[in-house]
Amino acid sequence: MTRAEFVEAARAAGRRAGTALEEYRALYREGIVPAWCAVPEHPVTATLVEGETSKFVLRLTDEGYEGLETESVLIPMPRSTGTTTTLCVSSQVGCAMGCRFCETAQMGLVRNLRADQIVHQWWAATHRVQRSPERPVKNAVKNIVFMGMGEPTDNIDAVIGAIRVLVDHDGAKVPASNISISTVGNPDGIVRIGELVRERGFHRLNLALSLNAPNDEIRSQIMPVNKAWPMARLKEALLAFPRYSQAAFCVEYVLIPGVNDADEHCDEVCAFLREIRCSLNVIPYNPRRNSPWPAPDERDVERFIARAVANGQFTKRRGTKGRNVMAACGQLGNERIRNRREVCDDGTSRPVALRVPPRPSRAVDPLQGDDHSQPEDRTR
Repeated sequence: MTRAEFVEAARAAGRRAGTALEEYRALYREGIVPAWCAVPEHPVTATLVEGETSKFVLRLTDEGYEGLETESVLIPMPRSTGTTTTLCVSSQVGCAMGCRFCETAQMGLVRNLRADQIVHQWWAATHRVQRSPERPVKNAVKNIVFMGMGEPTDNIDAVIGAIRVLVDHDGAKVPASNISISTVGNPDGIVRIGELVRERGFHRLNLALSLNAPNDEIRSQIMPVNKAWPMARLKEALLAFPRYSQAAFCVEYVLIPGVNDADEHCDEVCAFLREIRCSLNVIPYNPRRNSPWPAPDERDVERFIARAVANGQFTKRRGTKGRNVMAACGQLGNERIRNRREVCDDGTSRPVALRVPPRPSRAVDPLQGDDHSQPEDRTR
């Protein structure tokens, strides 16, 4: 609930408005749950640490979610003014988009998260999670990125509801400019995010596009949704997105050896982005379980970035953090619940399926890896 919704509910329960406002602030700022509130205590069942990066798992206890878990990651971000903390949150358990390079996609979509379950990840990170008993989280969460399990635009109502709570000045008070939503490129979802951006207080909300390919042929092979939402349509959606600041879009590009990392691929990507004010964020591929591809060689990552810069494209590299504990980009997901049935909102279930069924297309040799191959050292 936002502050206004909470106060209204408290008054209906016989609480004074002033007392309710104090309780709302204490809930978010101090982690104190009012005695009259039914707030589920989702236990932290695991905290996996690699260096300063921490992945934590919350076990959901709500009716209909028993046995399911969310995965979130706390990432330290060194800055010139000191280290800040970014929280990567999940919007679904599993994902229906089917991206071949992503661990979460191998689960299929199991269940959408409610807005409160998304917000609970921030609340747990802020008030419950410790990296170790001796070393608590030192920095408050400054940035939130919807880049965990799930496609945010596939659960857009809950995501928007969660964001409204997270930016509330009497609650979590995370500035909209510190929140980013990453999408595989659902044009309708981008429109919905644009509608929120037009509202006062949300003008500087950030949008990120997971591009990952230089052309439709390769993108359709590794991201089946491209068959429904091809790159030309994505470009139109980005160009039409409302802009209230000079901030650039973040365009994410997972660099996969032998698939999308050639010089000509870089040139195509830069040409596609030329009309879009954006930062190209190159992400060295983090192998999922049973990955058909290894992590890229460092020299190839540097070569690709240097060529993009030479093309005049502003380019950054996403630092690799948490790869060994399956906490890096594209590695979140519970192997034990792969291939479960999707639970619908009415309580019924159905087999997990992609939102966009793949259509036959001409094979591209580098993409046809053995899905059960195990590179000798894929964490290097």
